[in-house]
Amino acid sequence: MEMPTKEKAIASNRDAWNDSAPYHKDTPEWQACLSAVSHGDFSCLDDTLTGLLQQVGVDGKDVVQLGCNNGRESLSLFALGARRVVGIDQSQAFLDQARELAFRSPHEPEFIEADIHRLPTDLHQRFDVALITIGVLNWMPDIAEFLRHAAQTLKPGGNLVVYETHPFLEMFDPESADPYRPDSSYFRSEPFVQNQPIVYEGKVEQPASASYWFVHTLGAIFTGAIEAGLQISHFKEYPHSNREELYDRYQQQKAQLPLCYTLVAVKR
Repeated sequence: MEMPTKEKAIASNRDAWNDSAPYHKDTPEWQACLSAVSHGDFSCLDDTLTGLLQQVGVDGKDVVQLGCNNGRESLSLFALGARRVVGIDQSQAFLDQARELAFRSPHEPEFIEADIHRLPTDLHQRFDVALITIGVLNWMPDIAEFLRHAAQTLKPGGNLVVYETHPFLEMFDPESADPYRPDSSYFRSEPFVQNQPIVYEGKVEQPASASYWFVHTLGAIFTGAIEAGLQISHFKEYPHSNREELYDRYQQQKAQLPLCYTLVAVKR
């Protein structure tokens, strides 16, 4: 497979998410979210991430979510006491959804359309906490470069908080004939490519811009964070899945895989 340039992969992923946005609104979950965000204490964050953010301290802080998708997680940060919340994403279509949710919310987040690799300078050293959740890191072709830009958003002493799928899980395909047999290398260098809309459950048999999903080892993530001037203060692996439901089959096994992790890194 011919490898795309970093610029092509980033641009194509943006187009793929824009192509996919309508399918995310055509769900019962979207209708439920439209209603739920009207409550001041709305939160869609699970116990793992909620507990970690409480430990790090969000109350009274300025928080940025990098790769905010439709903004529901950004809006959830107000329930933890965040003073200001900014969500950044490069998909205009998903930011339109985020603003629709914000219109129904009593809170006032700011949503900015931007490629993390080309952030406006007024976002540099502005935030106490930067949040990255499931399904962000793997869209980035160069994890070290991405983490350098993520670190730029933080004030000195600020915290980068990551809650992501464990890269070990990328070795397995839950829809293969033998879902418990490794299907690809942990050290895979070429991206997974999809030419259909990106949805969380099932598949949509319609054409869409190509999306590129890159696998990054824990070593690459740790090294990228350290080289970005971040000091890792917390890392924990979990046996539960924070991914699509079809990955739930890997939970509660006698020989349990690590399914997700949390990481906190402080800007020196």
